[in-house]
Amino acid sequence: MKLLLLLLLSTWLIASTLHLSASSNPARLNPLIATDSASSSIAGFLFNSLVKYDKTGQKIIGDLAESYRFVTPTVIEFKLRRGVKWHDGRAFSARDVLFTYNLIKSPQTITPYASDFRVIKNVIVIDPYTLRVVYEKPYFKALEVWMMGIVPEHILKSEKDIMGSKFNTRPIGTGPYTLKTLEFSKQIVLEANPNYFEHRAKIDRIVFHVISDPMTRFLMLKSGQIDVDGLDPMQYERQLDPSFHTKFATLELPSHSYTYLGFNLRLKKFQDPRVREALSLAIDRQALIDILFFKHGNVCTGPFLPGSKGFNDEVKPPQRNLIRAKALLKAAGYDSDHPLEFEIATSNSNAIRPYAAEILQRQLLDVGVKVTLRVMEWQAFLNTVVAPRKFDTVLLGWSLSLTPDPYALWHSQSDVPGGFNLVGYHSKKADRLIETMENSTDAEKIASLQRQIFREIVSDNPYLFLVIPNQINVYSRHISGIKPTINGIWEDYIDWEKK
Repeated sequence: MKLLLLLLLSTWLIASTLHLSASSNPARLNPLIATDSASSSIAGFLFNSLVKYDKTGQKIIGDLAESYRFVTPTVIEFKLRRGVKWHDGRAFSARDVLFTYNLIKSPQTITPYASDFRVIKNVIVIDPYTLRVVYEKPYFKALEVWMMGIVPEHILKSEKDIMGSKFNTRPIGTGPYTLKTLEFSKQIVLEANPNYFEHRAKIDRIVFHVISDPMTRFLMLKSGQIDVDGLDPMQYERQLDPSFHTKFATLELPSHSYTYLGFNLRLKKFQDPRVREALSLAIDRQALIDILFFKHGNVCTGPFLPGSKGFNDEVKPPQRNLIRAKALLKAAGYDSDHPLEFEIATSNSNAIRPYAAEILQRQLLDVGVKVTLRVMEWQAFLNTVVAPRKFDTVLLGWSLSLTPDPYALWHSQSDVPGGFNLVGYHSKKADRLIETMENSTDAEKIASLQRQIFREIVSDNPYLFLVIPNQINVYSRHISGIKPTINGIWEDYIDWEKK
């Protein structure tokens, strides 16, 4: 017995461990309902999808699917990998894919991802390793929707309450890591899956340290207690000494995300387009980049990012014009005797956003707008502000896929509980453009329609589009096998090794 204990202890001591941070507790580790960044990040290690992007971000390749083909423009046939096991040892099959589809479409599953599957007519299991997906019409994201994690039928088929299921904190996936322990507000431990279908990950264990305070995370990174993380620009420019760069390598890339101030369009004061335009003209976006981002970013001009086919370079960022902003506010009924007042709500899980809110507050005061601030812990912010839509404005960010779908954020039908149309944006013209785009498979027509959608949304000002921050990644030089790509550093992480 002593020998066995010694062997187990020695195995634990020599096992390689990758230390990461999470700014908040994961809400649910079920990929179908994981909408916060902590849940999505961790679930990514636990689950696989049918397909994924290759390292260039230009081609879609198989993941759980060994191959796929378009039988017709509205029918895709997937051939699945054989020998894939769930973490509990049960075999993965086409029935799990069918079950995942039915679950995500169920009215009991409150998820914004359901909109991606709305044009699917049927999913047909041909045999355990073959299935066909039939679409009602050609759909430009027919393949991309299957980048959703697949969940196990044998675990969840009898579940009556998917939103409250124990599976959400004790998930069973097919991914390269399994969940070992989940201690809220402390740490989440993942262990390498010995039966992973590609091969066992070379790093034995991943530990996510749950640290809500950005400064504590930064200090842990500098001391070497965290191996891979992101830096905010102030940390990178002002708070590192030369010794840090001997221990960590740095990769800076434009992020696939943007920061915005969203208006609750359900409120009367924000339904007047003159008010929204005035607020847009009252702020200085470049000042945010210069002061908070130390020029590590660019002004965001709309809902699609530069480099994407839907980006409209003819739409220029608004230039600050205090005279025009005051005139618009006066026309809308606001002046020094009756000032416009509202609250900006945001979370402290992002170190920069509370400071951004303060700068916006000061800038808007220049046109007589009185802004109060509410900064909250992330989970409380989600549960009491975002989910019930109890806000005047929210300062938030979106991460976009390589093929962004405007339906989820901007179509009026996405203004539902659990949907991503947080601000309640309704535009018949935008709806029509989005629907026309989604019925097309012609790449040039889709790009043209996306550029029109871009212009229409920007002209309506449902958001103040603010900043596209650069992503500053740092990683320990003790880790080998990292091969940065246009998508970042996480490609081939199962081949990383730690000295």
